[in-house]
Amino acid sequence: MKMNHVGIMVGDMDKAVEFYTKALNLKVVMGNTKVKEERETAIGRMCVAVFGEGFKGFNIAHLVTSDGIGVEMFEMKERQERHEVDFSRLGIFHFCLQTDDFKGVIARIEQYGGKVRMDIMRYHPEDDSKQAQMVYLEDPFGNLFELYSHTYEETYATDYE
Repeated sequence: MKMNHVGIMVGDMDKAVEFYTKALNLKVVMGNTKVKEERETAIGRMCVAVFGEGFKGFNIAHLVTSDGIGVEMFEMKERQERHEVDFSRLGIFHFCLQTDDFKGVIARIEQYGGKVRMDIMRYHPEDDSKQAQMVYLEDPFGNLFELYSHTYEETYATDYE
C-alpha cells in the first residue's frame, strides 16, 4: 500500500495555493478549477455521489509533494470560515510533511498566514547525536499539520520515551 493523496478543505483557493506552494514548496498539478453540480459528466456524477445533492459547487486544485504525494484542496461554496479542531471527534486530524529546511519552512509558514501551534520539540533531547525535530502547525484556514525534520521510520523504529 502506498499513500496517494490527502484531501483538505480550504476557505480561499487562491490563498491556499499560494500558501502550499510558497510556504511548503508543493508543486501545482492542476490549478484552481471550478466544479459545478451536474450529472452530465463522469466527474459531475462522482461529485454528486460524494458530496450529495445540492452541494452547490466548489473550487478544486491538485498539488504534489516532492516525493509525489498529492494534496487535493477543496473550497466549497458553502463552508465555515475556519476549521475548528475538536480532539474529541473521531477521524483524521492532521497530516505530516518532512523537510530538510525545518526553520526556513516554519518562517515561510508564518509569512504566508500559517501558525506555529507549539514550541519545536526534539524526540531525544537527552542525546545530542539524535537531532530529530517536530512541530504542529496550522495552514491559514486552521487545518492542522505536523512538520518533521526526519523520516517516520527514523522516529519510531528507535527507542524513544
